[in-house]
Amino acid sequence: MIEGPRSRRAARRARQRRRRRNTALALTAGLLVVGAGVYLVAGRGGGSADAADAGPSQGTAAPGGTAAPAGVPATGRTPSHPTEPAGTLTLAFAGDVHFTERTAARLGVDPALGPMAAPLSAADFAMVNLESAITTRGVPQPKKYHFRTTPQALDALRRSGIDAVTMANNHSVDYGAQGLADSIDAKHASPIPVVGIGADDTEAYRPYTTTINGVRLAVLAASQVYDITNQNWRAGPGKPGIASALDRPRLLKAVRAARAHADVVVVYLHWGTEGQSCPGPEQKSIAADLSAAGATAVVGTHAHVMLGSGMLGPTYVAYGFGNFLWYGSSPYPNSDQTGVTTLTITHGKVAKARFAPAVVDGQGVPEPQTGTAGRTVTDRYDTLRGCTGLTAAP
Repeated sequence: MIEGPRSRRAARRARQRRRRRNTALALTAGLLVVGAGVYLVAGRGGGSADAADAGPSQGTAAPGGTAAPAGVPATGRTPSHPTEPAGTLTLAFAGDVHFTERTAARLGVDPALGPMAAPLSAADFAMVNLESAITTRGVPQPKKYHFRTTPQALDALRRSGIDAVTMANNHSVDYGAQGLADSIDAKHASPIPVVGIGADDTEAYRPYTTTINGVRLAVLAASQVYDITNQNWRAGPGKPGIASALDRPRLLKAVRAARAHADVVVVYLHWGTEGQSCPGPEQKSIAADLSAAGATAVVGTHAHVMLGSGMLGPTYVAYGFGNFLWYGSSPYPNSDQTGVTTLTITHGKVAKARFAPAVVDGQGVPEPQTGTAGRTVTDRYDTLRGCTGLTAAP
């Protein structure tokens, strides 16, 4: 398994949270003084919308490919990060991300994920799917769409509050063997953990494991999409590639092994059928098997639209998060609707699920939705549970 620092990381997080809390208190006091001054001078109260926003946490590379969040984000604002009681952690998830065409310029913007970096940064652990090869070389594979970016993408995501990415998807090997080799090199040099891809099957199925707030977390990823990537570039003994959920026994073995040493196990899958907002039988079947194997949460993307979510026994299942930072318009109804899902896990069990709605704008950036617009996205997302067989999450 990919190890994150244990006691040192936990101690560092505690110190960082104390610093953030103290900084936030100081900022609040300062804002009250400034606000009072503005009121006295102008005859009215005043305030800055920016001052109330939580920016993304900024991190520095730590041993083992982890990111150690620092106290001050790239925006210069201190992120809101409540201190949970021991045994509790928050996990935030969003959908498909890449840096190409209209989103390529986001590599030079902080935060790259725009304002939706705030709910991601606020969680103890945040994750997305990087729908792209990381290479400038290689041969385009015989398929319609090809996505690639540079290693800058991993650092840009880190600065947006992302703690890990999966590359187990149908675009991570868009540029063949050379592109795959470059992607694996980028993984090994990454400032954040990358799961679901590796130099062989052992690495590709290996979970990222860390301890947060006294909770041992393991995260795995795999692709269930049957396409040229899963056919030709599936990792095996001595063979680089992606972790495949089509090899169900191999994935279930990895999940059971992770469960043996972790309190919380997350499986992030690439699955489903493009444009379909209801899960297919293959999704429901593997979700049930992963739940039985000990997964705390099974989440994923691929369909370019949102699918329903809820509880399958003790396991939280999200069948599809949809597009998030996206290069163009997908030809499916409601493909611009998206959001961030945050789970609160207490003593190994899902205690709460929250959804922050967003819409992908004309530049491919997810924009928060509030008021009536936010309720429209959230209400529709809730109705998608109807065809999943899941019960409502706490």
